[in-house]
Amino acid sequence: MGTITNNPKTPVSANLGEMPPDEIIFGVSQPMQLVRQKVERVACADIPVLIQGESGTGKEVVAKLIHSLSTWADGPLVKVNCPAIPGTLLESELFGYERGAFTGAYGSKPGRAELANGGTLFLDEISELELGLQAKFLQFLQEGRFCRIGGKEDTQVEARVICATNRQLEQEVQAGKFREDLFYRINVVKIQLPRLAQRREDIPGLTDYFLAYYNEKFNCQAPPLSSSLTQLLQKYEWPGNIRQLENLIKRYVVLGSEDSVVSELSVPTRGPMNFQMEIAEGGSISLKRVTRDAVQALEREIILKALQAHHWNQKRAAKALSISYRALLYKIRQADLPSARARTHVNIPEPVGVGAED
Repeated sequence: MGTITNNPKTPVSANLGEMPPDEIIFGVSQPMQLVRQKVERVACADIPVLIQGESGTGKEVVAKLIHSLSTWADGPLVKVNCPAIPGTLLESELFGYERGAFTGAYGSKPGRAELANGGTLFLDEISELELGLQAKFLQFLQEGRFCRIGGKEDTQVEARVICATNRQLEQEVQAGKFREDLFYRINVVKIQLPRLAQRREDIPGLTDYFLAYYNEKFNCQAPPLSSSLTQLLQKYEWPGNIRQLENLIKRYVVLGSEDSVVSELSVPTRGPMNFQMEIAEGGSISLKRVTRDAVQALEREIILKALQAHHWNQKRAAKALSISYRALLYKIRQADLPSARARTHVNIPEPVGVGAED
């Protein structure tokens, strides 16, 4: 069985491009210790693994770790980013094609599945596969073989398969968007990654790692964060999870000022049960105003939960809330909630970090 080594003395200033240390990936939180136990147990097992979690929770990092601990570690880790490839091209990208299979096919080309032979095939956001391609991928999982587009003979491949998604595939199956037989085939072992808000005790370690990483990458000398800012980081809800934290620290290193990140964290995250007001001795309040503020706080929390539940897909969230898409956009602006576009703040190339990829 593959075992994850715990190196408490591993410096956080790891070499650029390397995987983060194990203690950074898993931290100290209970949810991630459970993830760690599962990773250790399934790493060397010849079974498919499904990694689920919101965007930015580190799904690809866990997939890379499973590969590195497995008996396929000497082979390639081949990634297929399903949403990034148009559906019409995804089949040829995954399974390859022969010369003359279609217009522009001037030569044969192996697909990602063939390139992963002897290693690991990682399908990121597998929920984006079209139903027709799901059937062919299911056959590949069952038989370990496939036929290139335009080919006449099957190609045999031996590869470990890891899939990841930020959606709840059970719901996709019920909605008829994902094949039930494929779901059960890839869901032999499921690893559910928690949201960053569910592992707040890991935030200081992640912050120190990203700070050291980007100081080295950008040749900067940004000082450690103040204790007050660190406390603020641990109270924030982190709708963008680790990726959002990484981008925030990246911005801090580049700009060199805590003021550059405090504005994002100052968005109130208190729920209606924690709604606070103060009445000075002998003073008075406006019941109408306080009631309005309490209702707005409640509405903000409900909208935030709906957006998180639907992975910041605003149209789905609007449908779930039984309001129009335009009305939801207005309420998001009114409540000063971050939009999907606002979750990436610094236009600097992504590294190989804990939250750089899903």
